Amino acid sequence: QVHLVESGGGLVQAGGSLRLSCAASGRTLSSYYMGWFRQAPGKEREFVAEIRWSGGTTYYSASVKGRFTISREYAKNMVYLQMNSLKPEDTAVYYCVARLTSSEEYNYWGQGTQVTVSS
Repeated sequence: QVHLVESGGGLVQAGGSLRLSCAASGRTLSSYYMGWFRQAPGKEREFVAEIRWSGGTTYYSASVKGRFTISREYAKNMVYLQMNSLKPEDTAVYYCVARLTSSEEYNYWGQGTQVTVSS
């Protein structure tokens, strides 16, 4: 079992930056894929970014590539999402997620943190 807790959401103006944090606990994460999804009001949940805990390989959705950076910190079992050049369309609840292999669905989800970008 993996427990995920997000923090760092808030209100920011367009063009600004925020860093989301995700504290992971419960199991050794060395084999896991960690990531972020988001869900805007009235829209489906959307993949944002993923990082392989071991090796650090990253993947991004086209909508955030070049603006967002996912990273992890071994010693603290933390995953981060640095969000720069934020746009109003980035407004959503952001969820930290985890899965054991790349062929599985994400089966661990945090409670979510709200990000609001004003124009």
